[in-house]
Amino acid sequence: LTPQGLSMDASKKVDLKIIIIGALGVGKTSLLHQYVHKTFYEDYRTTLGASILTKVLAVDSTPLKLQIWDTGGQERFRSMVSTFYKGSDGCMLAFDVTDRESFEALDNWRDDFLEKVIPREQDFPMVVLGNKIDLSDRQVPKETASAWCKEKDIPYFEVSAKNNINVAEAFETLAKQALST
Repeated sequence: LTPQGLSMDASKKVDLKIIIIGALGVGKTSLLHQYVHKTFYEDYRTTLGASILTKVLAVDSTPLKLQIWDTGGQERFRSMVSTFYKGSDGCMLAFDVTDRESFEALDNWRDDFLEKVIPREQDFPMVVLGNKIDLSDRQVPKETASAWCKEKDIPYFEVSAKNNINVAEAFETLAKQALST
């Protein structure tokens, strides 16, 4: 799927559904707002169920429309959230580097996602975001998170929604993966 030398032809636009999942309070909504609106969203209301943001971008001159599903991280939404997995082209797993539990929950989030996505592919397009690297009370060393991701062959990004560090890179990497699948 690499159209050579194509100008930005809107009729060739590819729609990709990206979903962001992870524990409560890791900053999923803030990450999306930073990426889509270039603003730091400091509203601490819990996302109930899911909300959808869209962003249009070009990857290797292919126009893409990302439909990004922001999901609630609360346990009680888990079964509802998993109904949103259907039809996803890519998945972002997010945790908070200052919250060890949110990192330890990644396995469950990933397993839950892979279980519900049909067809189940081990190499489903996925990236992991370690958010809040702007805070000083870090509990999850970069090496720990990197090792977990390496073992599962998932790209890892240390990000800050607040300071807009690596946010666009993470989304674009996932979009590229999803495109080439």
